[in-house]
Formats: sequence, structure tokens, C-alpha cells
Amino acid sequence: MSGDGTSLRREAWTAVASLETEAVTTDNMATKIVIFGATGNAGLAAVEQAVKLNLSVTAFVRDPAKLPAELSSKVKVHTGDSLNRGDVEAAVKGQDAVVVVLGTHNDLKPQATMSGSLVNILMSMKKLGVKRISCCASAMNFTERSEFAAGKYKIMINVYDDHNRMLELLEHSTSEWVAVLPGHINKNNQVGCTVAHGKQPGMGVNKHDLGHFMVTCFNNQENIKKRCGIADKA
Repeated sequence: MSGDGTSLRREAWTAVASLETEAVTTDNMATKIVIFGATGNAGLAAVEQAVKLNLSVTAFVRDPAKLPAELSSKVKVHTGDSLNRGDVEAAVKGQDAVVVVLGTHNDLKPQATMSGSLVNILMSMKKLGVKRISCCASAMNFTERSEFAAGKYKIMINVYDDHNRMLELLEHSTSEWVAVLPGHINKNNQVGCTVAHGKQPGMGVNKHDLGHFMVTCFNNQENIKKRCGIADKA
């Protein structure tokens, strides 16, 4: 995907606009999942939590060497590029749900890698009849763009914009989506988390509870089609 924000949104909306409205159901727990971004900080935590839950996990990675041996031996490793529709489709086939924890690798330049990948994921889901998806963005997207651009974290505006495109993609689809918007992801122990719909309930969340929520949130009807803020329990 390329071009300015308006053309990116138009292209994204067009890509998923043909999805027909269907009733949202979560009658069965998702036991077969694919995790995109499986070697990042939140991604590894999601893989770890899914393995602890005895889920059947496909870890979608660019570089298999970045997946620790103690995890790679317990999951199916799918090597590919999330910007390649064929790679994505092959990984999504046969899954109950999709988990998206893509990042920018500290790249703050204008880009659409995350939203472009999500287009491929949503279109593959549509084709293959996979309904459920959790997608990690950021708590900064609870803030209006004008306010965020004028604030102390304005250096992150390009990441904000691509996260916003991802949220718009989800909201213009009819997948059974859950948008997860964490604040600072810390390395604290797993203490339990607080989840709030449409707002940020706290400043940070440990990666373990975030990972657990990413791989289970779509099993709860209350989370479907919601922007979920998540934070450590006080």
C-alpha cells in the first residue's frame, strides 16, 4: 500500500467492503490460532500463553531463528511475509481465529506495513471463512489525532496513523474482531488485568496478561467489535 492517508483508507475500505453482514457468534472456543508478529515482545508473550492453554498454534514469522527453541518445538512455524497475500492465506487456512501483534521494529517513518498486512489477513479470512480476529494497536489511539499530534509523543504520529488505519479496517469489516489497545507494555509478573471497552483503564500492562488476552478475547461475546483498553490490575 502506498500514498497519502486518504488514499490508504480508501484502498483499505475497498478491499474489505464486499464482506456481507452476518450475525456475530462465539459458540465455540478458538483452539486453532495463527499469530502474526510472533517474534516481537507482545507476539512471543501471546505464543507462550497460547502454548500454556494447550492451543494449536501457528507462529507466522519472517525469521524462524528469532523464535526461541523452547517455543518453536511446541508450535507450527510458518515462514512468510505478511505483505504477501499467498503467504498469509496459507497460514490462515484451517484456523479458528487470527491474532495480530505486528510492530514497526522502531521504524517511525511514514509507512503502512501493519495496515497493509491487515488487508491481506482480512481478505484471506474472508476467502477461507475464518471469522475471529484480535488485533493489537495502542492506547494512544484512544486520543484524537489533533491532540496526539500536539502532545509530547508526537514523534509517534506515523505509528498512530497506521494503527488508526488498522482500526478502521477492522471496523469496516464484518469479521468478529477485537481491537486491543494497551498502554506501555512492561515486563512485570503476570498479575491479572483490567479490561475496559472504549477507554484506557490504566497506564501499562504486563506482556503476559496482554498475551493471554490476545489469544482468548474473541471467545467472549462482550469483546466482539469493541476497542478494548487493557492494564495491570491495581
